[in-house]
Amino acid sequence: MIGLVILAQKDVAAGLLEAVDHVLGHRPQALTAFPVSYDTPPDELACALRAAIDALDCGDGVLILADIYGATHNNVACRLLEPHHIELVTGVNLPMLIRVLNYRNRSLDEVIDKALSGGIEGIVRATEFCLMDGDKHELR
Repeated sequence: MIGLVILAQKDVAAGLLEAVDHVLGHRPQALTAFPVSYDTPPDELACALRAAIDALDCGDGVLILADIYGATHNNVACRLLEPHHIELVTGVNLPMLIRVLNYRNRSLDEVIDKALSGGIEGIVRATEFCLMDGDKHELR
């Protein structure tokens, strides 16, 4: 099973983990939130993230799902990557995370493809789905 780390700013990581609990009704195994404190030095962050990765690695690899590319914590994660074993996908959102959780018993490369498609397909312009024949749907 692929281990998953949600690497994100403070409450974003914890919030995504709580949302998973709500949607699935339980906390999946080998999944952790890694909330980033704004004042943590990069070297300290790297050591703590490495420990989290090692704790989740059952041999099938670990996928880090980060909130934003280019942020300090993302750059720290980039230094820890090992192609085809420890990978990183940025722009984490709930559709991406749910998709990954549903396919995490596949290969790491397949799980990454599912993360990318889930993230992209989870972004929609709601008026294309919520409006029919130009009329607004009424709340009932």
